[in-house]
Amino acid sequence: MIMAMGKQQKVKFVEAGAKELSSYKLVGVVPLASIPDRLVQKSRNGMRQSVRFIMGRKTLLSRILESNAKTKHLSKELTGTSAILLSNDDPFAIYKSFKANTIKLAAKPNQTSPEDIPIHAAETSLQPGQTVTELKQAGIDVQIQKGKVVIAKDKILVKKGEKITPSVAKALKILDIMPFSATILPSVMFADNLNYTQKVLSIDQQSVLNDILHSFRAAFEISMKGKLVNAYTIRPLLTEAFRNAMALGVEAKIPEKGIIEKVVANAALGAAALNNMVKLPEKSAEAAPPASA
Repeated sequence: MIMAMGKQQKVKFVEAGAKELSSYKLVGVVPLASIPDRLVQKSRNGMRQSVRFIMGRKTLLSRILESNAKTKHLSKELTGTSAILLSNDDPFAIYKSFKANTIKLAAKPNQTSPEDIPIHAAETSLQPGQTVTELKQAGIDVQIQKGKVVIAKDKILVKKGEKITPSVAKALKILDIMPFSATILPSVMFADNLNYTQKVLSIDQQSVLNDILHSFRAAFEISMKGKLVNAYTIRPLLTEAFRNAMALGVEAKIPEKGIIEKVVANAALGAAALNNMVKLPEKSAEAAPPASA
């Protein structure tokens, strides 16, 4: 909550804030509009050791940022309720800490669903009573089985982009389903003469690794198709060339070492197959040679 200040208090507030800017390596702007107070307090308390928040009216925060030539450009990022962030930590580490403080929020009537909200068939811990009626009013197939409240069928209760009705909001609360979330995310952080925007800060180690692997695979396939020799393609290209040469040598029956053995082996297999196909006549007793006296 931002307290009202007198003129002298405002002057002191700006002077103190401007002095603090020079004590930190990183300065950022954090939008706080629509952020629950409990999340603000949770983040401030949890990050107290590494992050300093300056909270105040937009005009006062603008004056603080504009007091320093390096941070003057950040004042345009102040929209609505905001705070100035000060730290000596790495921008990505700070961003990760904010993401870790994300909280789940219950649905409110007339909110737009960010994703499909499914309801799964299952036994609940609810007691039979008024809650059953409220769940049915939300369009949920509820039954009483052996004295327990059971959701009988899977259902997409709200589709992505649809408005949440009052009856659905109540049902979600009863089922303890919280489809919304709130996260404090800096709009920009300025450190080492660089602006770190949300787009840059959202890049994590795994996403970078995935991009590198994808690019490597694509480059490798192009190199193989184009027969481009480099440290990664030399072995598979040699292997492919050897196999092709062997196949050609066997097909042409070239009497070279390594090929002649395969040609002979193939001939032996062919002879065996032919021998199995040809049925030899059985020798009769009449054809047997006479016994010697």
